[in-house]
Amino acid sequence: MFERVKEDIKMVMLRDPAARSKLEIFLTYPGLHAIWLYKIAHSLWTGNHHFWAGILSALARFFTGIEIHPGAKIGRRVFIDHGMGVVIGETAEVGDDVLIYQGVVLGGTSLERKKRHPTLGNGIVIGAGAKIIGNITIGNCSKIGAGSVVLKSAPMGSTVVGIPGKNVKEERKCAIDLDHGELPDPIAEVIKLILERQDELENQIKALGISTTNIGVNELLEKKSEIEKIFSEGSGI
Repeated sequence: MFERVKEDIKMVMLRDPAARSKLEIFLTYPGLHAIWLYKIAHSLWTGNHHFWAGILSALARFFTGIEIHPGAKIGRRVFIDHGMGVVIGETAEVGDDVLIYQGVVLGGTSLERKKRHPTLGNGIVIGAGAKIIGNITIGNCSKIGAGSVVLKSAPMGSTVVGIPGKNVKEERKCAIDLDHGELPDPIAEVIKLILERQDELENQIKALGISTTNIGVNELLEKKSEIEKIFSEGSGI
């Protein structure tokens, strides 16, 4: 247990630029307190002392603002930064070296007693306010953008943003990375592609000798088949 505490404190020193000393981390970081209390509650839970595990979990939530069900499975060196409003459900599974910001929810979608919460791999960063819902899997080294709502599984190295969450990249490497707000804007990128395609089509039409502002009926009919061919061969987005 003491080795795990030292390991957790070391991880905070690496990941939080505001951390000044190990003693300060030990005494004032509710994210770590919630994890340590969860470990005790989880031991009670797996020993079929469900009532006392629930009591300890409720006390941890009262003192830290972080709710971790004692039945959840959480790996090593998980850091909940600030953490107010974080909720981790009963059947959730969290891998090693995961960074979770405030307001994150690992929620379930079923009333049945089965696996109904997310499974997170190793080295994942989950931005503030993100919601990961249902029995889905997020691959190792992925990043979930702040405020995203993730309803589908994502492969290793994904960068997921938006509502509902869309995978916009699949090349992220595992690293100590705090930039959970500097993420791509997939809607802006789609609009950019549409505008670029529009310019391309207008240039192709002009190359055929047709004015886009003053087109004669007879000339348009003569060029109709050529124009249709251009649009039928368009690549789209």
